[in-house]
Amino acid sequence: MPAKNIVTGQSVSDVLQQRAQTLRQEMTAEEKILWPYLRANRLHGYHFRRQQIIDRFIVDFYCHTANLVIELDGPIHEDRRDYDQERDTIIAAHGLTILRFRNEQVQQDLNAVLATIAQACNDDAVRSTVPAPPRDGEGSRER
Repeated sequence: MPAKNIVTGQSVSDVLQQRAQTLRQEMTAEEKILWPYLRANRLHGYHFRRQQIIDRFIVDFYCHTANLVIELDGPIHEDRRDYDQERDTIIAAHGLTILRFRNEQVQQDLNAVLATIAQACNDDAVRSTVPAPPRDGEGSRER
């Protein structure tokens, strides 16, 4: 049975798949702070995945329902702004919204970070591309 709620139709190399698995096992301190609030549908019922492969990139967190990518930026991102901008452009071309937070924001103001993520999940502009679930009696559908 294929996995649900992931970006489908992309070719993923074994090397990239292994890298994503390693990143899930070796989360940064800030990812470890944020993940308990996102996992298991804890943020207003939205399902997030961590270290999701999109195109040829691995994003920190991904919510299929809200078409949302969350990236946490540490010091290394100061030196790779052009790369991050190009990467964001490619990811956004998939119809995804990208939220970037500095590590310091997660450490110092987690409530504001969570509020921003929740707002993006509930934002009509984000949700407008997501079809409504079927009403009772209309059957089910695969996503």
